[in-house]
Order: sequence, then C-alpha cells, then structure tokens
Amino acid sequence: MGEVAEMMARPLVAVVDDDDAARVSLARLLDVSEYRSVSFDSGTALLEWREAGAVRCVVTDLQMPGLTGLELQKALRMRGIDVPMVFVTGFGTVSSSVQAMRDGAVDFLEKPADPAALLDAVERAVAKGASLLAKAEVSGEIRRRQALLTAREQQVFEGVVQGLPNKQIAAQLGIALKTVKVHRGRVMQKMEAQSVADLVRFAEALGL
Repeated sequence: MGEVAEMMARPLVAVVDDDDAARVSLARLLDVSEYRSVSFDSGTALLEWREAGAVRCVVTDLQMPGLTGLELQKALRMRGIDVPMVFVTGFGTVSSSVQAMRDGAVDFLEKPADPAALLDAVERAVAKGASLLAKAEVSGEIRRRQALLTAREQQVFEGVVQGLPNKQIAAQLGIALKTVKVHRGRVMQKMEAQSVADLVRFAEALGL
C-alpha cells in the first residue's frame, strides 16, 4: 500500500474547538496516532464542510460560540450523519454529560484530557461508527429488496414474519391459499431469503 493510500485508509476524525491551542494539540495527537484529523473552529464550519459524511468520529468542545457541542450533535443527526461524538470540555456539567451520552456520545472528558483516555475514547467511537455504517449499509440493501415487492407480496411478507400460517394469511387477505403460496415464494426470492428466520431478521432491520 502506497503512502497516500495508507494515509487515506486511516479513520478520519473531526476536531471542533474554538480554542486554537486545544484544537491544534488534539489534531496533532490524532495525526501521530492511527488517525487522520480535520479541524474546525466551530460546529457551523463542520456542518458546511462537504465531506462531513466521511467523518468517523467527532471530538468536540461542549461550550463554543454559536453552536454548542450538544447542538452540533443534534444538527449532524438531523442531516442524517449519525457519527459518534467524544466531548472534551472544561465546562462540563452533570446534566450536559447525561444528555450527551443519552444522545449517543461515546465519552465525556474534562480538559485537559489525558492523551491515553482520549485515544481510547476515539478508538471506541470509531468502532461504534463502523458498526453503525455496516448496519446502515445492510438496512439499505434490505430496503432495496423490499422495494421489489408488490403491494400484495408486502402483505404476505408481513403475515409470514408475524408467524401466521398460510391459511390465515389467505383468509385475512381474501385470496386463495394457492395464491398465498405463490406470493410467499416470490417474497423469498425477491428478498433473497433462505428461510423464514431470514425474513424475520430482515423485518426487524426494516422496523416492521
């Protein structure tokens, strides 16, 4: 792997802090570790960055001019960017830390953060982000398959994952038993399922 390719393979971490010295220090720590960093002096600057969706973790101050760290967390989520956050602040409160963790933050550290503790938090955040990304990709693929179902096949799909026998599905939909079996076979094929258990897992991923 070339030097550029190796660098690009390192997880991208955004550092958001209006304190220049703190921002530079955090970025340097990340850059000499196994990460790439990108720095912003405000939450708004990160939101306006076109590549924000590529960030795998955000290390941010809590109290900043403009958007606070908590407001940035919510703004990212509203834009569909569900990235794990690590808060590093000198003005933390119990209520703020509870709210941050409730909204999905990985850790809440006081300034000046211990380098080892910070890197540990970032490592956990990146791992969590990778898991979220994998789940999103799987969910997207399942939704693509679901979109192939006709309205009637969707009804049969829902009946099957509810554990209803074919006869009951037929009675509820007012169609012949043979027709239910045909639709069920098409559902299995279009959803690329090998068993009813697969269909149940797909339904859970879809929130059915």
